[in-house]
Amino acid sequence: MGEVAVFLDRDGLICKDVHYLRRPEDFELLPKAAEGIRRLNELGVKVIVATNQSGIARGYFTEEDLKRIHERMERELAERGARVDAIYYCPHHPDEGCSCRKPKTGMLERAARDFGLDLKKCFIVGDRRLDLEAGRRAGCISILVPSPETEPGIEGEADFVARDLLEAAEFIARRLGR
Repeated sequence: MGEVAVFLDRDGLICKDVHYLRRPEDFELLPKAAEGIRRLNELGVKVIVATNQSGIARGYFTEEDLKRIHERMERELAERGARVDAIYYCPHHPDEGCSCRKPKTGMLERAARDFGLDLKKCFIVGDRRLDLEAGRRAGCISILVPSPETEPGIEGEADFVARDLLEAAEFIARRLGR
């Protein structure tokens, strides 16, 4: 194990957070998201989306709906020369006590097994405390990209605070000496 990956939250980082994104047509890439992912691709690191999607357990949308949303995301990224290597999601309700819902580390640990990652060499980028906490628990370097959903006063919990995903990618490039 020794590969490096960057874990990305989805809502509020890659796409606009619309509170339970239900339909592909409501997917909207955020400024600098594709550019940031493309920069990560150039660095040769794995780019892995890790997203809580409790809307499935709540009955707001189905796993098939989520699949179509992610297909749209991947298509829009590809049109801009960017790609993600994998998408992991937690479909469970927060009260279910699963091991995959952030801030727990199940999605990160599964990706580590699937890709031979050293989590202590990996990064996590997100807009919420639960992203930072999942990264901290897994030993990852955490980067906060604030959004309207970011809890006040959590900037000090991150290893770095970036304006957008492109600035986060440039920080990662510097940390990796690339």
